[in-house]
Amino acid sequence: MKFLVVDDSAVDRHLLTSILEGLGHQVDACESAVGTLERILSGNYQAVFLDIVMPEQDGYKFLRELRSNDRTAKQHVIICSSKKTPVEVNYGVNRAGANDYITKPATAESVSQALQKVA
Repeated sequence: MKFLVVDDSAVDRHLLTSILEGLGHQVDACESAVGTLERILSGNYQAVFLDIVMPEQDGYKFLRELRSNDRTAKQHVIICSSKKTPVEVNYGVNRAGANDYITKPATAESVSQALQKVA
C-alpha cells in the first residue's frame, strides 16, 4: 500500500515513515499541508497520516478542505498528533472527520492497528 505522511516535525515524519516502510509499504512525506491537496489528487494513497499542529495550515483546516472537495472527500485520513486527551481524540474523529487517530510518538503497534481499518 502507499501512504502519505504530512507532519512539520522531521523527527516525527521520519519515525512514521520508517514504521510504514518497515511494514512493507511505500511512503511519501510532506512537511506542510500547503500544496498537499494536489499531491493527494494525483498520488492514489490508501491513507494520509496527518499532524494537527503545523505552521501555515493546521491539520483540522486541511482536513476540512480535503472533505469539502468531491475528489478527495472519501480519502482515508489518520490523525497522528501529540494531542492525547479524550476530548481532543474525540474531536478529531467525530467532529473534524478523521477516520482514525493515533497519538505521538507513533509505534509499530498503533500504526498497524490503524492500518487494519484502511479499506
